[in-house]
Amino acid sequence: MAGKAQFGSKIGLIAATVGSAVGLGNVWRFPAETQSNGGAAFLLLYIACVFLLGIPVMLAEFSLGRGKRSDAVGVFRKLSPHSGWWVVGAVAILASYLILSFYMVVAGWTLEYLWQSMTGYLYEPVNAVAANAGVEGLEQQFKLRMQEFIVQDSRPLIMTYIMLLINAGILMMGVQKGIEKMSNILMPLLFLLLLIFAGVSLTFPKAMEGLEFFLNPDFSKITPSVVVNALGQAFFSLSLGMGILITYSSYFPKNTKLTRTAVTVSMLDLLVAIMMGVIIFPAVKSFGLDEGSLEGATLVFVTLPEVFAQMPVTQLWSILFFLLLLVAALTSTISLAEVSIAFMQDRFRLRRTTACIAVIAPLFVLSTLCSLSQGSLSDFRIAGFTLFDFLDNTATNYMLPLVAIFTCIYLGWFAPKGYFYNELTNHGSISTRIYTTLLFVVRFVAPILIAVILFAKIFE
Repeated sequence: MAGKAQFGSKIGLIAATVGSAVGLGNVWRFPAETQSNGGAAFLLLYIACVFLLGIPVMLAEFSLGRGKRSDAVGVFRKLSPHSGWWVVGAVAILASYLILSFYMVVAGWTLEYLWQSMTGYLYEPVNAVAANAGVEGLEQQFKLRMQEFIVQDSRPLIMTYIMLLINAGILMMGVQKGIEKMSNILMPLLFLLLLIFAGVSLTFPKAMEGLEFFLNPDFSKITPSVVVNALGQAFFSLSLGMGILITYSSYFPKNTKLTRTAVTVSMLDLLVAIMMGVIIFPAVKSFGLDEGSLEGATLVFVTLPEVFAQMPVTQLWSILFFLLLLVAALTSTISLAEVSIAFMQDRFRLRRTTACIAVIAPLFVLSTLCSLSQGSLSDFRIAGFTLFDFLDNTATNYMLPLVAIFTCIYLGWFAPKGYFYNELTNHGSISTRIYTTLLFVVRFVAPILIAVILFAKIFE
C-alpha cells in the first residue's frame, strides 16, 4: 500500500512493540501463577515456553505483517486472494476488539486508583483501623474500598470514558507522532519505575526469603496443568493471536531484522514479568501477606495497597505504582485499538481520524455495558458469566488460541512457497541458521501446544 505509515526509528519500533506486549498480564497473572505453581519451577517452564512457542509464533505474525504491509485481514487476502483464510484475520480483529471493550474498564479502574493515591483518599479510612486491627484491618478496608468503587455505576464509567478519550487523542495523532512518540516516553518510564520498585523491595526485612521462594524451584508442583498454564502465560503475555503483532509489524521498515526484533521484544517482556516477581515476593513476604492470593485485581487493588500503607511515604509509592500500572494499561489499549483502526483504514480507505472515531465511538457503549456488568447489570448472565467475564473468557481462552493455531498452519503449509524464508532473511540479504527449526515449530510444535492450551481450557 503506497502511503503506508511506518515507525520512524529502531528504538521506536521496539518500544511500541514491547508496549503492545507488556500489559496487566505481566503484573497480575504472572505472580499468581508463580506463587501457586512451584516458584522458579514455573518461571523456568515459562521461559522455555517463550522460546519454544512465543518467539516462533511471533515471527510468523511478524512475517505476515511486514511482508504484506496490511491489516490482519488484508495480509491473508493479499497472500491468498481466492481463499477463506482472511477469516483468521477477521477473528483476530474481533477478539482484540472484544478484549479492548473490557480492558478499557480495567484501565479506568487503574486511573481511579492513581487519582485516589494522589488525593490520599485511598488511605484515609485505613490508618485508624490499622492501628487497632493490624494487617487484617488493612486487608478488610482495601477489599471494601475496591468493592465500593467497582460496583458503582457512575464513577467507573467516568474513568473509563477518560481513558477512551486519552486513547482517541493519541491514536488520532498517527503511528509516528502518536503511538511511537507515546511509546518512546512511556516504556522507558515503565522500566525506570520497575527498577525503583525492585530496588526498594530488596531493602525489605524478609526480601531474601521472598526471593528464595521466587527463585527456588519446587519441581514437585509441576503437573500437566502447570505446563499448560506456563504455555498460556507465554502465549498471552506476548499478545499472540490478537492481530497486534501483524498490525504493528506492517509498520516495520522493510530492512527490519525480524528474528532479532522478536527475540528483543520477548526478552524485554520476560524481563518485566521477572522484575514484577522481584518486586512482589519480597514485599508480600516482608509484610506477612504471602499466604493470601496474589491473583488479579486482589493483588493490585488490595494486597499492594496493604504493602504501601505499611511503608514510609505511603502516598508516593502508591502514586508511582499505579502510574506504572496505568502505563502498562495504556500501551495495551492503544495497541488493541490500532488493530481495528488499521483494518478500517485499509479495508474501507478511511482517513485516520475517521477510522479512530469509528473504532472508539462504539466502545462508549460496549465498555459501558462491561462496566455496569460489575454493578447494576451484574444479574445479567451469559452462560453463567457476567458480560465482562463472558467476553474475557470467550476472547482470551478460545478465540486467541484458534487464531494462533490457524496462523501457524497457514504460514507453515499454505502460504506461498518460500514466503516465510524470504521474510526471515529479508529476501536473502541476511543469513539465518534457524529457519528449518522455526519452520518445524510453526508447522508442528506450535499448533499442537496451542491446541493443548485450548482443550485444557475447554475441559478444565
